[in-house]
Amino acid sequence: MVIAKFAVGRETLGLAVPPFTQHAISVSLPTWKDNVGYEEGEKRVVDSMVSGYPRFFIHPSIQKLANICEQKFGVKGEKCLLCLSKKIADQCRTFIVGRAALAATPAHVRLVQYVICPEDSSSSQTRVELHIVFFPVNISPIAKQFWQHTGLGISSRFAEYCLFLLPGQDKQSPHSPPGSPTLPRSPSNKYYLVKLPAAWIPSGDVSHLSNAIMSPDMLHKDQSTYLEERYGRNLPLRAAAFAKCALRRRIAGVLVRDNMQDGPQGPCAGTQDVEIGPSNRGVQDVGEDDVFLFPTGMAAIWNAHQLCLRARPPAKCVCFGFPYIDTLKVLEKWGQGVYFFGHGLGSDIDTLESLLEQESAIDPTKPPILALFTEFPSNPLLRSPDIHRLKALANKYDFLVVVDDTVGNFVNVEVLPYADIVVTSLSKVFSGDANAMGGSLVINPEGRHYVALKSHMATYEDTYFDEDALFMERNSRDFTERVRAIDDNAQAICAFLRSRSTAEGVPSAVIKEVFYPKYTTPINYLRCKLPQGGYGGLFSLTFTSLAASEAFFDALPCQKGPSLGTNFTLACPYTILAHYTELDWAAQYGIEEGLVRISVGMEEKDLLLHSFNLALKAAEASAK
Repeated sequence: MVIAKFAVGRETLGLAVPPFTQHAISVSLPTWKDNVGYEEGEKRVVDSMVSGYPRFFIHPSIQKLANICEQKFGVKGEKCLLCLSKKIADQCRTFIVGRAALAATPAHVRLVQYVICPEDSSSSQTRVELHIVFFPVNISPIAKQFWQHTGLGISSRFAEYCLFLLPGQDKQSPHSPPGSPTLPRSPSNKYYLVKLPAAWIPSGDVSHLSNAIMSPDMLHKDQSTYLEERYGRNLPLRAAAFAKCALRRRIAGVLVRDNMQDGPQGPCAGTQDVEIGPSNRGVQDVGEDDVFLFPTGMAAIWNAHQLCLRARPPAKCVCFGFPYIDTLKVLEKWGQGVYFFGHGLGSDIDTLESLLEQESAIDPTKPPILALFTEFPSNPLLRSPDIHRLKALANKYDFLVVVDDTVGNFVNVEVLPYADIVVTSLSKVFSGDANAMGGSLVINPEGRHYVALKSHMATYEDTYFDEDALFMERNSRDFTERVRAIDDNAQAICAFLRSRSTAEGVPSAVIKEVFYPKYTTPINYLRCKLPQGGYGGLFSLTFTSLAASEAFFDALPCQKGPSLGTNFTLACPYTILAHYTELDWAAQYGIEEGLVRISVGMEEKDLLLHSFNLALKAAEASAK
């Protein structure tokens, strides 16, 4: 079966990435100018958006459901956010009220519980509870911060399920089988264009990849369905409990043989008779009961911080290394505040140790900080902290260590022995298909505060929507094999690009630096690298001029959009997207305006190398 390659040219602006994917988690921003236009709210770009990263762009199905709720329960001048539980709705209201007060715009925020039942009482569909947070429209930007920072909003699949249950709504997309894609009704719709199959493209030249197009009618029905459902078609929602069990076991590393088949009840890896052994995560006693699932990676981070706040005496946190932006926002806006060590280098550990000594001298009866949050390696500079030294400080000064291993991933690195909590965005390479969100939190049973942390997780609330879990379980079955292929591709591409950089002493090079764990703080990375592990699929590039950055990005024939860890290569001008309103601040920590971040996929290595060579030639031409 030949799978079509998708268009990556200018005509894809604002479309779902991957294409034809109803619940895609990225969006096509194919040129540097498009990314700047997105950040500046340019009408040309905004009006083209039919998709986006879920915490920043509210999916059309969620918008539709919110509009129905506003019409049904709202009053004039109100907007709403939709939550999966009363607990989350309460947390949302507390945040909005608090932040509005800080902004000197006190606001009344109210909650509505909406129980949606199937029209047919004999239906196998189950009722759902929707918790609606209403607030004045003028504080919508504050309310959206909760949605963005916590990752606790409802998913697009949950919204579609609610819409299906509501009387009078379109019943053409029932979730049986779940996730059936909605294809365009008009074959002339430019939003749904795909590339000619790779087999039809001459191997010697890929410069015209974005020009070869065919309409949806040229796709076989089974192919178009495959694009959204992957392997997950016809999975009943009743199998969700087995899917979640399989996910927890996979993440805990306790499956002796990860059975990739489905049985009568659901995924075999989640059944009682599957063979379980000691964990391969570096801490043998880790079990599936130490793994907790969340609807997004940010929800896992936010809940890890909340867990620290509940389990330990109040104090500031430390953010060590330059993190993904919302991690820092969580530490700033909840709890006692944060000390930020943005470079994440050895000299920062020296400064941190001095801080810990000073704080301990002030009050020896309590830990100087609550917890240290760090990424291994960091996004986007791929720096790996000296996690051994950080752990030694944690033991000495009695604080928690929370490590985000999303970029490194547990196929490549072993960080759990050095952390009290490990958080992971499952939406990234663990899924790979970029069509489902998810996050995990793992508590280390050998950690000093395991008993306290575990006891406070007794109030854990499973808000991971069943259908999202079904897709995540299916997507992740070949996780290890995909990581190996991606690692191999990334290492070859980085070797090629670094050989053309000023970092390697090439005087006329337009590439300044290749940020990749093999070259960036390699000693720290190697200490945690598994024997069969690689260096991951993410790297970043800086250039000798902004013009070279733009030329390279625009010429690179791959998908362009936010997110990472996809099975296909995905590029973005990271600093423009993440820090456009704070470029000078980011530059202090080495995050240059012209930085381009690449998430390498599973394409043929030779084709990838040829594509990056084309982009490099364009960058070199811009310099001349």
